[in-house]
Amino acid sequence: MTDTPQRPRPLRVLAAMSGGVDSAVAAARAAEAGHDVTGVHLALSANPQSFRTGARGCCTIEDSRDARRAADVIGIPFYVWDLADRFREDVVEDFVAEYEAGRTPNPCLRCNEKIKFAALLDKALALGFDAVCTGHYAQVILREDGSRELHRASDMAKDQSYVLGVLDEKQLAHAMFPLGDTVTTKEEIRAEAERRNLAVAKKPDSHDICFIADGDTQGFLARRLGRAEGDIVDEDGNRLGTHEGAYGFTIGQRKGLRIGTPAPDGKPRYVLDISPVSNTVTVGPADALDVSALTAIKPRWCGTAPTGPGTYTAQLRAHGGETEVTAEPVDGELRVTFGEPVRGVAPGQAIVLYDGTRVVGSATIASTTRTASATV
Repeated sequence: MTDTPQRPRPLRVLAAMSGGVDSAVAAARAAEAGHDVTGVHLALSANPQSFRTGARGCCTIEDSRDARRAADVIGIPFYVWDLADRFREDVVEDFVAEYEAGRTPNPCLRCNEKIKFAALLDKALALGFDAVCTGHYAQVILREDGSRELHRASDMAKDQSYVLGVLDEKQLAHAMFPLGDTVTTKEEIRAEAERRNLAVAKKPDSHDICFIADGDTQGFLARRLGRAEGDIVDEDGNRLGTHEGAYGFTIGQRKGLRIGTPAPDGKPRYVLDISPVSNTVTVGPADALDVSALTAIKPRWCGTAPTGPGTYTAQLRAHGGETEVTAEPVDGELRVTFGEPVRGVAPGQAIVLYDGTRVVGSATIASTTRTASATV
């Protein structure tokens, strides 16, 4: 007699439904797989009317209605949970404070860490759910020893593992990404949504920062922090122009400097340093942005933490490529050396380490070492 393979035990799954096509298809796939799925839309704005302009932003009343309609079609219960206060404190205020300190934060990464896989997951587990399901493109792989690993999506063009690198092993044990192992184009995901009669099939993707609906980050920060005129200087400290707030710049920025005097070599200049104390922005040539090493803080490991130096690949921005590095945890920090210099690395950004497709962990860049031995 041949043993019949047993299907995995159905789980109680809380599907985070943003109102977009990815999360709707993810919830539908989870339900189709036999899980007991409940949909939830996170109300993240105290004034939800203001969070979407065209394809920008999310979290509007329109989005919650789209999510509800999708849940009705899938045939699952649906709720709206108000996490606006938590989102404001952990994501929006953090974003403003980081820019005020001269750093460049990633609010999507912080939202995944603090909202979707902390506040939401904690509440889900307290209510007896086994997992939280989202529409992210990444994979959770179960090993023979029962541990779980976070891996890149099958389709690198849609991979979102960078913004999930903050998840620890406990959170991975309760994370479900039904889209991660699918090698399909976004148009095929939309076609699947249409076959499932989901009205969001043709809804534009949200992009940019959800709480800055018009995409004007500098204007948003100016309204929060006020205008503060300061100097734009070159590497020798010569005054080249003025700005209305050092918080409005990021390392590697070229556009919007409004420097009337051309560089001696006639080449473009880029933001090299931002000093919130003196309210000064330093600019210089592109090659002055080359970084050979960095120190990162607040490391979070997707599993067991490395105990010594190792060779990895690293991703430094959400849509960036990989670069080879040597990295080592030292006294609660992460010390990283690049195989080849990289350009335009900004404090406040995340560095995510990979071993092949496996996500090793993530940390926040605190300082960089330039190839010219200048530390930022």
